[in-house]
Amino acid sequence: MFKTIRNAWAIPELRKKILFTLLIVIIFRIGSVIPVPFLDQTALADAMGGFETGNTMLAYINTLSGGAFSNATLFAMGITPYINSSIIMQLLTVAIPPLERMAKEGEAGRRKISTITRYVTVGLGLIQGTAYFFYLKSSGVTVYNSGFDMWFAAVVIILVFTAGTALMMWLGEQINSHGIGNGISILLFAGIVAQLPTTISTLGQYWALGSNGATQYYVLVPLWAVIFIAVIWVITFMQDSERRIPIQYAKRVVGRKMYGGQSSHLPIKVALGGVLPIIFASSILSIPGTINLFIGLEEDDGFWGKFFAAFDTTGWLYLVLYFILIIMFAYFYTTIQYNPVEMANNLKANNGTIPGIRPGAPTAEYIKNILSRITLIGALFLAVIAMVPHIYGAATGMGMMSISGTSIIILVGVALDTVKQLESQMMMRHYKGFLD
Repeated sequence: MFKTIRNAWAIPELRKKILFTLLIVIIFRIGSVIPVPFLDQTALADAMGGFETGNTMLAYINTLSGGAFSNATLFAMGITPYINSSIIMQLLTVAIPPLERMAKEGEAGRRKISTITRYVTVGLGLIQGTAYFFYLKSSGVTVYNSGFDMWFAAVVIILVFTAGTALMMWLGEQINSHGIGNGISILLFAGIVAQLPTTISTLGQYWALGSNGATQYYVLVPLWAVIFIAVIWVITFMQDSERRIPIQYAKRVVGRKMYGGQSSHLPIKVALGGVLPIIFASSILSIPGTINLFIGLEEDDGFWGKFFAAFDTTGWLYLVLYFILIIMFAYFYTTIQYNPVEMANNLKANNGTIPGIRPGAPTAEYIKNILSRITLIGALFLAVIAMVPHIYGAATGMGMMSISGTSIIILVGVALDTVKQLESQMMMRHYKGFLD
C-alpha cells in the first residue's frame, strides 16, 4: 500500500489529486472543531461525557463524526444524514416503480436520483439538527432558554448544523470530482481515524492501572492490540474474496465474422452488503439506549429500568439480537441489490450460459442458491467482526474504547478501495499501446 502511494506521488496529476483530497480532509477537521454559537462549553462537556463508550444513537453519530458531535461543532451531524439518505433512496428505488425506471435511464437518471438524495440529506440534517438542539436545551447546554433570545438562538444553531451537513456533502462531492477515492467514504474514514488517539489514550489508562495492582491489564492491553491486527487481516482477506461462477458464451456468425465462444466468469463478492448490515443493526439496537438517554432510568428502576439495561452493549440480549439482525439485514440487502432472474435473463440475452445449467429458470435458481450460501458466509463474517469488540469489552471490562467492528470495517474497506483506485489511475497513465 505504501509503495502504491509513493509511486502515485511521483505522478504530477495524481499528486495534485492526493493533495486536493488532503486539503478537503483538513477543511473537514477544521470544521469539526469550530463550535456553534450560543452554547455553554462547560455544560456541554458535562452532558457529553459518556458518548465514547455508550450504546446510543448519539454515541454512534459521535464516532462517525470524529468526535464533532460531542463538541457540538459545525460538522456535528457528520455524514450520517447523507448515509441515511442514500440508504432510503436505495430502498425506495426498489419499492417505487418511477424511481426504479429512473435508475435504469443511465447517467441522466442517476443524476436525478443524486439530486433527490441531496434534498433528502438536507431535510434529514434539518430534522436531526432540530432534535439535537432540543437535547442540548434539555441538558442545560444552551445559553438562552426563554423569550425571543431562545428562539433566535434555536434558529441559528439548527441552521448551522444543517449548513454543516450540506457543506460536508459538497466536500465529499468535490473529492469525487477532483480527488482520489469516494468522497463520503474518505470523510467517514477521516472521522474514525480522528477517534484513534482516544482509543490509544484509553489503552494507556488501562496499562497504567497495571502499576496500581491490576496486573491483568499487562496481558489484556497487548492482547487487544493483537486481536485488532488479526481483525484487520481477516477483513482485508474477506474484502477481496469472491465466488466466481463460470460463464461460457456461444459462438455466433455475423456476416463473415465469428463472435463469442469465450469463457468468462461472474464474480460475486463474499461481503456483498459491506458494512451496511452492521449499520442497520447497530442503529436499531441503539434506539432503546437513546430513549433511555432522555428518560434517565437506572437498572433498579423497575421493569423498564431492567429493559433498557438489557440493551447495554455488554449485555447478552444485545449481543444475541445484534448477531441475528446483522444476518437478517445481510440477506435483506442482497435481496434488494441482486435479482437472480434478471441476471439469468441478461446471460441468456448475451448467449451466455453456466456450464451444466440450462438457461432461464434453472440458471436463476442456481444463482439464487449461490447467493444464499455466499450471503450466509458474508453475514457470519460481519457478525463475528462486529461482535469481537463487544465480547472482548464485556469479558475483560475494558469497554468499547471508541472503536467498533463497524469502524474497523470502514477503515479497512476505504483504505483498500482508495489504494485500488490509485493503482487503476497509475495503470491508465502507464499504459502502452499495441504499437509500442
